[in-house]
Amino acid sequence: MNRKIKLIWDFRGPAAAKTAEHHDIHLKEFLEQENYSLQITGFEIINEMYATAFLVVEEKDMIAFRDSLKPHRGEVYIEPEA
Repeated sequence: MNRKIKLIWDFRGPAAAKTAEHHDIHLKEFLEQENYSLQITGFEIINEMYATAFLVVEEKDMIAFRDSLKPHRGEVYIEPEA
């Protein structure tokens, strides 16, 4: 089984939600430009002062994406159940 890694960017402050939402747009554009097979991105609003944007990559590609995009952190991605 190929593990997937969720690369995460953290945004804080009153504009966090809008910033995370905007960052997600750029992540989608990057994946399209790179013609990457996985197209899993998104953003989560944790509270009014904290939000995240994320991108999911194959574990084998994690180093290249990390070095290129500079996420704040990462974690193993667990696929949501249908």
